[in-house]
Amino acid sequence: MIDIALVIAFTLVGLAVAFTLYRLLRGPSAPDRILALDTLYVNTIALLVLLGIHLGSNIYFEAALLIALMGFVGTVALCKFLLRGDIIE
Repeated sequence: MIDIALVIAFTLVGLAVAFTLYRLLRGPSAPDRILALDTLYVNTIALLVLLGIHLGSNIYFEAALLIALMGFVGTVALCKFLLRGDIIE
């Protein structure tokens, strides 16, 4: 039963990644692309968590935490750059 749920989850998150990549490449404006990049981080975290559940390994959960941290810092830096033109004051 869990195998079927994992296959469905992998498929749906894979579709979400594909749609997010489309918005990242074709976004009409920079804020749309930044939002797509942030969503891509979240989708990557979901894929890593699903892979960790599938393989039964804890290392994927730690990698997901690191990607979450880097994604947050990257999103804040990009938004600050768009608003002010520089990152460091």
